[in-house]
This record gives sequence, C-alpha cells and structure tokens, in this order.
Amino acid sequence: MEGKYKRVLNYWDLFFFTVCAILVMDTVAASAGIGNQSYFWWILTLFLFFIPYGLITAELGSAWPSQGGIYVWVKEAFGEGWAVMTSWLYWINVAFWMPSVYMLFSGTLASLFFPDLSTWWQVAIAIIMTWVTVILGIVALEKSKWVPNLGAILKALIMIFLGVLGIAWIAKGGYANPGGVGDFLPTWSNTLAFLPVVVYNYMGFELMSSAGEEIKNPQKNVPKAIIFSGIVIFLLYVLGTFGILSVLPLEKISIVTGIIDSIKEVMSNFGTAGEVVSIAFGIAILYSFLANMVTWSIGANRVVASTAEDGKLPRFFGHLHSKFKTPDYAYIAMGILGSLLLVGNGFLEESPANIFWQIFALSSLIFLLPYLLMFPAFLKLRASRAEVSRPYRVPGPKWLIWVMACLGEFFIALACIFFFMPPEGTENVLIYELQLGGLTILVLIIGLVLYLACRKNPLKSR
Repeated sequence: MEGKYKRVLNYWDLFFFTVCAILVMDTVAASAGIGNQSYFWWILTLFLFFIPYGLITAELGSAWPSQGGIYVWVKEAFGEGWAVMTSWLYWINVAFWMPSVYMLFSGTLASLFFPDLSTWWQVAIAIIMTWVTVILGIVALEKSKWVPNLGAILKALIMIFLGVLGIAWIAKGGYANPGGVGDFLPTWSNTLAFLPVVVYNYMGFELMSSAGEEIKNPQKNVPKAIIFSGIVIFLLYVLGTFGILSVLPLEKISIVTGIIDSIKEVMSNFGTAGEVVSIAFGIAILYSFLANMVTWSIGANRVVASTAEDGKLPRFFGHLHSKFKTPDYAYIAMGILGSLLLVGNGFLEESPANIFWQIFALSSLIFLLPYLLMFPAFLKLRASRAEVSRPYRVPGPKWLIWVMACLGEFFIALACIFFFMPPEGTENVLIYELQLGGLTILVLIIGLVLYLACRKNPLKSR
C-alpha cells in the first residue's frame, strides 16, 4: 500500500492520538468498581505490564513502521496465517466494542437530560452514534485526526477534574469508601471480574503504527510518543479512579454512569452553577466516547485494509474511498455489525448496564487475543530479523528482554481468563460463560474461513 498515503501525523498528533486511544472513559468506572484495591493493580500493572508493553511496541513500531502495525509484526514473525487472524480479531473487536461504548454514551445522555429514557431509545441513540463514527472515519485522516486530538485534551480535563473533586469531597466529608490499609490490598472476590479491565485500559500503544505510512518520521516520533503519552495516561487513570472512589461508595458505582454520577454528586451542592458544570462535563464525556471510537476505528480499519490489500481477506475490506483514500467498505461493514449487535442484545437483555457488559466482555476478549501473538513475535523478530535496523531498541540484557515479553504474555492471558469471571449479580454464570466462549469461537471460525477462502481463490480476494 506504499505510496497511497500522505504523511500527515506529526509527533503531537501521535501523542494525542495515543492518549485518546488508551485513556478510555468507558471503563474507568468499571476499574473503580474493584474498590480501593484498584490502586494496587494500577501500580502493579504499570511496572510489570504497561512499561514493558510500551517499550516493546516502541521497538516494533520503529523497526517496521509500515501500514498495518501489529499485522505486519506478526506476519514478519510467524507468517501470513497468524497475521491474518490477528488482523481479523483486531478489526472485529472494534466492531463489537463500538456498541458497548455507545450504550455508555446513551446512558450518560439519559442521566444528563432524559432520566426516563427507555432501553430501546438508548439502543437507537447508540446505533445513530455508530454511523456517525463510520462517516467521520471515512473522511480523510488529515481532517479526522482532529477528533482524537480534541478528545485527548477533553479526557485529560475530565480526569483532572475528577481528581480535584475527590480532594474537595474528602476535605468536606471524608473518603466515601473504607480507608484502612487492608482495604487497599488485593482480595479474591467477585469484584475481580473487573480486574482485566485494568490491563485492557492500558492497551493501544501499537494503534498509531497501523497508520505507519501516514506518520512523519515514524522511527523517531513513535517511540517518543509512546514514552511520554504513557506517563500521562497512568497519572490520569489513577486520578480518575481516585475521584470516583472518593465521592461514591463502592455499592453505588455504576459501570455505565459512574463518572457523571460522581460529578453530579459533588456539583449538586452548588445549585444552578453546579448543574451547569455537570452538564458541561457531561457533554465533554459524551464527546470523549465519540473520539475514542473514531480513534480505534481509524487504526482497526487500516489494519484490516492492509490485510485485504495483501489478498488475505475479502477484497472489500481493502477498498479505498476514491477521494479520501480511507477503507470505506470496512467502515460500513463495522457499522452494520455494530448495529446488529445492539439490536440483538436489546432483545436479550433488560438493562443498559447488562447490554454494556455483555458486549464489552466479548469485544475485550477478542481484542486481547492478538496480543498473545505480539509478545512472542517480538522475541522471534529479535532472533530471526536481527539485521533489521531498530532506531529504538528496548534496553537491557537478553534475560531481561525475555522477562518483559513473558510478563506481557502472562498479563494478557490472565486478563482473558478473568473475563470469564462474571460480575456480581449475574443470574446464570454458566450461560454467561458459554455465551462468551461460544461467540469467541464463532468469531475465530469466521476469520479462519475467510482467510482459507481467499487463500484458495486468491484472484477473487483482490
């Protein structure tokens, strides 16, 4: 796909793009749902997962800065079969994740303006937002990049504001949850169903490399953006978690409206001015959901388009808009899948919160699976492609490199397993696990069938 794109992303675009991609509003409340022990997990995963993952991604992104990102890395290491499955899973998880994010969008909108909005109206709003994302994604990247750029700034302001509210709330009436030393230590309970969300919240460093041929000086700017955005992301996540736990008791934290509930709880003490502030930040939260999905759809659709361009997936995935040079058919397919999933879950689930978690758990499990290949790919490429220039190289002796990659693999595998642990209140655990496992297997089978069909008839795939 070389030569089809303009290099329009500079360092600051990459910085904001990465902050917007990784700093996700839709799971901050779910992370806070772990309780005070979430601080322990944020810090532990920072050193044992987030930093190693960021450094490894920086090396891969600087050594192979071509269009496709993780698809290219896995292909270089393990061949086209594994790479195609990586690309397929990377794309379809965003198609599944988008509905869950927009259920949060409609839930937050209802909390702000329409408290009696029915579940089906919330589903309808989520479908509309899905297609707004499709339209924005098809627009040229030099224009659509401003959506995540602004989204990153607003997300940072929301997290900082949550932290400030938490401090003010503690000064006035104390911390809303038990504050003993033991309360901050990890325990085994149903709240650990939300633990993989912490790992999930750290994912996305490789997303910028999916548009490698649209980045200015990627060998220099990719590692630099990863390192500095990573520091900002960790601090903002901890601030946001602290703000929610300071204001809301654990039993009152909603995974759908936890952020806006915290803001409204504090601002209710300031009359009309407080209500205006709540609405303003509520609108910023709504925009952050949109920015998040635009950001991830930009990356995921370019990954699958690169795969289709190689003739390894159906050709419509690689179709580029005649004017904007964006994978328009891939976006449209993503919109159709997301809409169908919303309607289907609307019939199966009674509450927006249940719809959100069911779709979120499925999309997240599918999302994490490609990373089970990324860390081994890093080790394989270190050994088999040592001659490739690496403008950035993970520092340290060989044993430390192996430890870092193995830790990344361990945390991803652990998160995948923990997603099968249903949240508290799930009526039928077995059905939950069978649905999650069955749908994941179905997605894998569909991806394999598409790849084998294109491999058997390569001319038809192009």
